[in-house]
Amino acid sequence: MAEANKENFLIIDSNSIIHRAFHALPPLTNKKGEIVNAVYGFLLMLFRSIKDFNPKYIAACFDLPEPTLRKISFPEYKAKRQKAPDELYEQIPKVKEILKLFNISVFEKAGYEGDDIIGTLAEFITQKHINEINNIIISGDLDNLQLVNKNTKVYFLNKGIKGGILYDAKAIKKRYDGLDPEQIITLKSLKGDASDNIPGVKGIGEKTAFQLIKEYKTLEKIFGEAEKENSKIKKPIQEKLLENKEMAFLSFELARIKKDAPLKINFNDFAWQGFDKEKARSNLEEMGFKSLINKLPGEEPIEHEKKEKIKKIKTENVKSVGENLRLW
Repeated sequence: MAEANKENFLIIDSNSIIHRAFHALPPLTNKKGEIVNAVYGFLLMLFRSIKDFNPKYIAACFDLPEPTLRKISFPEYKAKRQKAPDELYEQIPKVKEILKLFNISVFEKAGYEGDDIIGTLAEFITQKHINEINNIIISGDLDNLQLVNKNTKVYFLNKGIKGGILYDAKAIKKRYDGLDPEQIITLKSLKGDASDNIPGVKGIGEKTAFQLIKEYKTLEKIFGEAEKENSKIKKPIQEKLLENKEMAFLSFELARIKKDAPLKINFNDFAWQGFDKEKARSNLEEMGFKSLINKLPGEEPIEHEKKEKIKKIKTENVKSVGENLRLW
């Protein structure tokens, strides 16, 4: 799936993948009794993505528990979200340990969401290596679609962790009735976003928001027209806009993914040199993920089965979990 003359840079929205895997799979446990379904699902996604996109560069981006700049500026941001179970958060360190095993760099920054880290890395590549590298963001969160451009695509997991859609600008126009990727931010600033508790403009729904954006393109131009004495915008809508102008622009900033997080970026940190396969196999067996061994990037199932017979490793009873997922 790489473009001609370009290498792929895989940017992983780790927290969204972990959440997606946790809710998509039953509460699988390892031999220690620890719930590891999110770790298993994350690895399944990682291996499949590496095989599908054959990346030369990989980075995994994470949220941190500290309050973000958005939360500080607007305490109600994401206030209605239910806290995820502790069993989910307990698996995040395990995922980071595994990423280290596979020589994949982790990026995170206090005060910034994982999306901001993704946006910053994608922007860095776009500005510095636009002619050589193609960004592929792997995510279960549609918020990242605003980052799509000629150098960046988003592979959105729309079926749990089993499959997804690769979004470029054309696919976004089709999904969002002709909008460009950056106009998704304006859409949220007008209609709001209940999932993140972004208020938007009270009384303006999706249909009206689409009409305004198609007519005036940007939030600034929408309000520029609304503030005219003889505005072409219908009076009731004009009044709602003017009454909620401050909230609309605040919502824009809440919805907009930052591309300038203060990261120390060393391009060499992205380069993926592969991993120690024997060590990886050993760790997967230790974690109870035998069925993932044959899914390791570069691993030939038949060859590994022969190795298993030679080593005379006793076959354990396993539990099937959808799409041939297995665990002890």
